[in-house]
Amino acid sequence: MKKLAWAAARLALIGIIAARSIRGPAIQPRLAITPAHLRANGYDVAMISFDSDSAAPPRITLDNPHAGRIEEVERTGHGWQARLRAGFMPGAFTVRAGQVTAALQIEADNTDSIGDGIPDYLRLDDPRDREAFRRWFTFLAEAQYFQAPEARPAEIDDCAALIRYAYREALRAHDSAWATAAHLPVTPAFDSVGKYQYPYTALGADLFRVPGGFAQFADVKTLEGWNTYPVARDLSRALPGDLLFFRQDADQMPYHSMIFAGPSRIAGDRVSYVVYHTGPPQGEIRRLSADALLHYPEPDWRPIAANPYFLGVYRWNILRETP
Repeated sequence: MKKLAWAAARLALIGIIAARSIRGPAIQPRLAITPAHLRANGYDVAMISFDSDSAAPPRITLDNPHAGRIEEVERTGHGWQARLRAGFMPGAFTVRAGQVTAALQIEADNTDSIGDGIPDYLRLDDPRDREAFRRWFTFLAEAQYFQAPEARPAEIDDCAALIRYAYREALRAHDSAWATAAHLPVTPAFDSVGKYQYPYTALGADLFRVPGGFAQFADVKTLEGWNTYPVARDLSRALPGDLLFFRQDADQMPYHSMIFAGPSRIAGDRVSYVVYHTGPPQGEIRRLSADALLHYPEPDWRPIAANPYFLGVYRWNILRETP
């Protein structure tokens, strides 16, 4: 019996050796990216090839998930392949599959198709993203009206600060960690902007165009002149998320702004509202119906073409559609 068992084992070993010789030597894992240089524009694509005799799909990862995404992992004759689509963050990154790695370089792409100073990587060219931004921007501004003053972010101390806050937070990923940190009275189930999430862009935290570049801070005059474009001097043309600008010559702070919020996303009524901060020193956040503003007791604050102090309805440059 022992002799038979030994003979059977030898035959099995010979079979394994023969099978391996037929298949050829094991494939040494190797990872390659073609091309290895991309532009940070959300469109450039590289092909990843992973030579391996593994029967299971490999886990292919990018060391910074905001730099790009891995798509369509498929079997090939020598292993696996996948597509890598660039994001909007430039830099040197590493792609990994199992224990092997490959280098990827993503270069900044400052193309400005419209010529308004806003690079295309910041522009929300998908209608769903534009709608997501409008929803979050108007909700966040209106939510601060309902928020107790002591619960509001300390940064909100004038009309421009309210706009900057709502703009920046509208571009974040609105996950549970964000909701906890935001301390809002309610958190809606709106989709977040999908193209990018603040601050993971080529500009980092510098969202606002200013003379000479981009910065985290912009006053009302800079928001009007460098980050938005005029739509009309008729309030009926305003869309939720648009801004109303005023210039009062006799005021120490001549430029003022309001947010056209449209129908309330909190109260759930169909009345269109504007939301604004009255500014220092004892400023407060106010919410008026659009009709009340049109008939405001002080004519200098009425958003009508006949009012020389009303500059008009303006729209964010990132919502501008490319030709």
